[in-house]
Amino acid sequence: QYKFRDLTIEELKNVNKTYPNFTFSMNTYIFKDGSQKDLLNFSGTVPVKYGNSYNIPIHLWILDSHPFAPPICFLKPTVNMGISVGKHVDAHGRIYLPYLQNWSHPKSTVIGLIKEMIAKFEEELPLYSLSSSDAARQSELLSYIAQITEGETDMKSKSKIGGGKKEGCFNKITVVGAGDLGIACVLAVAAKGAADKVVLLDLSEGAAKGGTMDLEIFALPNVEISKDFSASADSKVVVLTVNSLGNCQTYLDVIQSNVDMFRGIIPAISHYSQNTVLLVASHPVEVMTYVSWKLSAFPKSRVIGVGANLDTERFQYILTNLLKAPVLAKDAWIVGEQGEDKVPSWTSCNLVANQTEAMAAYNSREKVANRAMEVLKGKGQRSWSVGLSVADLTDSILKDKRKIHSVSTLAKGCCNINSEVFVSLPCILGTNGVIEMVKLENDPLVQEKLQSSAGSIHDLQQQLKL
Repeated sequence: QYKFRDLTIEELKNVNKTYPNFTFSMNTYIFKDGSQKDLLNFSGTVPVKYGNSYNIPIHLWILDSHPFAPPICFLKPTVNMGISVGKHVDAHGRIYLPYLQNWSHPKSTVIGLIKEMIAKFEEELPLYSLSSSDAARQSELLSYIAQITEGETDMKSKSKIGGGKKEGCFNKITVVGAGDLGIACVLAVAAKGAADKVVLLDLSEGAAKGGTMDLEIFALPNVEISKDFSASADSKVVVLTVNSLGNCQTYLDVIQSNVDMFRGIIPAISHYSQNTVLLVASHPVEVMTYVSWKLSAFPKSRVIGVGANLDTERFQYILTNLLKAPVLAKDAWIVGEQGEDKVPSWTSCNLVANQTEAMAAYNSREKVANRAMEVLKGKGQRSWSVGLSVADLTDSILKDKRKIHSVSTLAKGCCNINSEVFVSLPCILGTNGVIEMVKLENDPLVQEKLQSSAGSIHDLQQQLKL
């Protein structure tokens, strides 16, 4: 059942050599959506020095997409142990570490994970001894925790207790990344009302802070905040907003840092939501959409970048409301790549029948378009405006609206582009992502611009290590 069986076995052999006290077995793990899977898991103790020497009991589950997805890690306290909730451990014994959040094969290994676990536990001991009376009072809680460490997640247990509805029957959206853009997407999607549930996957180290904490405080209905990839299970759309904040020296280093981060995210997301549509809002959107497509192995129709959707909506608004050209706005699109190289284009060439009149109408249209582009240049893209654009796209996907949007899509074979690159083109969106690409008017200048963008994007991609 394991997709990379030989790699998994080889790694676990190394674990057994280093930590011979671990016991291995196959057991059923129950995910948050109620689905079950037989997974390899192991239990044992790791040595930790915190004044004295301690043996900390842990329980690790190995996903079937290992080593491209990180293990699921728990403490396994005995009846006389209490959990010290802290930066790396929650009240149910779930272990959160930077190593897990930044998991990237082949750099990341189970041995490396355990070493970081020991280092973090030596900074902040995760367990403490209970008195006999405390241990007796704690037995019921530990029974509940034992369910979690044997495969029951906290979400599943809560739904049993509260009689909640089963997940997977809803229009569920997951937003990955709890920065300003991620929170803006959550708020916009929730306000739009298209999703029954919105999960914010916070991959930052430690406890909730900033905007995430505020979301928890004011408890929006149907919004869940989690650090657990399994919380994203059975999402109809997964929105990727994460961007690396590392101290990179060059633009290429920044992008490579993003790629390395995606190598730990995309396989895990793909594992939990195998039929989802990936909607990429990370930068640069064209490259990161390509990276998401490659790492997920999803069909091209289900990997989309937010692309020029926001610019197109603004462009059409300017044409209609400021320049009073609603007829032109109907077929007007911004295409290409984000930034200075985006270009206006059209999906209708029905100007007029007479060639002379057609040329005059074309020139008039170009003047209006140039004026609209000048107005558009003064509009920056703030987090909340991108969030509104993301909500617009998810609404079209979830409700199967068959609406046309200018989004980053695989452009190979279009406009004489022969490389695997993603650029913004008008596409009809529905439940399964891109249903159809809408043909652009044959404009040599637009085609030249698109080919130039495709060339520069492809050259950049060739320098990245996937």
